[in-house]
Amino acid sequence: MKFYEIRDPIYGFIGLNELEMDIVNHPVFQRLRRIKQLGFTEMVYPSAKHSRFEHSLGVMDLATRLYDGIVKKNSHILKETIGLDCGELDRDRELIRLAALLHDIGHTPFSHVGESLMPTNPKTSKPYKHEHYSAAIIKEIFKDVIEDHEASVYNIKARDVAALIEGDEEILKTRFFWKVLISGQLDADRGDYLLRDSYHAGVKYGIYDVDRLINTITIGEDPETTDPILAIEDGGWHVAESLVISRYHMFTQIYFHKTRRAYDYHLTKALEDILPGKKFPPPEELEDFLKWDDWTVGYKILNSGQEDCKRIKERDHLRMVYETPEKPTKVDLNKFEKAKEVLENIVTYEDEAKNSWYKFTTTEGGDVEIYIKKENDTISPLSEYSTIVKEIGGIRQKRLYVPPEEKNNAKNKLIKEGLL
Repeated sequence: MKFYEIRDPIYGFIGLNELEMDIVNHPVFQRLRRIKQLGFTEMVYPSAKHSRFEHSLGVMDLATRLYDGIVKKNSHILKETIGLDCGELDRDRELIRLAALLHDIGHTPFSHVGESLMPTNPKTSKPYKHEHYSAAIIKEIFKDVIEDHEASVYNIKARDVAALIEGDEEILKTRFFWKVLISGQLDADRGDYLLRDSYHAGVKYGIYDVDRLINTITIGEDPETTDPILAIEDGGWHVAESLVISRYHMFTQIYFHKTRRAYDYHLTKALEDILPGKKFPPPEELEDFLKWDDWTVGYKILNSGQEDCKRIKERDHLRMVYETPEKPTKVDLNKFEKAKEVLENIVTYEDEAKNSWYKFTTTEGGDVEIYIKKENDTISPLSEYSTIVKEIGGIRQKRLYVPPEEKNNAKNKLIKEGLL
């Protein structure tokens, strides 16, 4: 079997086998070259032009390194407790690599900005997410590549790969806990985008000790169910803490940057004007969905006279004129409402951050926490170790935007009312 290497600025070289390389060379995967990782963040950080293509390769590589680190120090647990022999461990490794490689294959143009215009899932009455598209693409378009390739030696089915992305416990069975490597509070997706987005934006906020993470990730035992779960060794809990802090810094400095958010607004409005019915095609219409990428949308923006398209082309974006603190008090929120009243006729966009850096198991909608494994093999949640994680909370910041030509007028009105 032939092996290939792709040079990467984060990990050096990323290795691929023949099956993985054929997936990468598939036109549907190549589409990810034409989908920016961070939308129009380049309007603020000019070098942040990287794509979902390189991120997907990075997630595969990091997921593999994490998996290898786990197996290296836990092979006896995996074999004796879960019943995985060497062949099954090799199969799981390839399954994780394929799921990591394809986890973002269903993204809309400009990544998460486009996700707000996904149609409603009739089964749940909620909007589809890119994971639904990824699973559909894997099961329909990549089925033959995954199952019939001459390098497919582990009898991995397309539905197995999709199940790891969707978290389908019925299909995964004892392998369900591997999902945390693809989607969880300590996953390879998060681990890669923090490093990669920092690198391309030219900032240091998302940097953490990835080698320490790989070296200390392990398997623990859920105290209630006795099921195997992923954990961090006691000596490495600070790297888990740093991941949470890195997410906070990246959100406040990059993802929720006031100008970047203005472009998210303009792009959403432009897409509504461009898309038939103001929505992307549903997962049942993959051929039509996959025609959309940044190039397709960009061409239409260039040739459109619609206001938001013009503002994107001319970098004439909305201006933020008022904002609350990151964690507003009741007084702050009352002042915000007063500012809205004062600017009632000129406010174009009201933005609000709703982001948590760490979800506690005990909270509604909380994820499984990051667990720390002690020397006596018992586990405790990270929040019991880290005061920062326990107290960091989330951001609920609010902002008001006006057209650029109204900025001075708006500022003067707010100053007159004693709000600035």
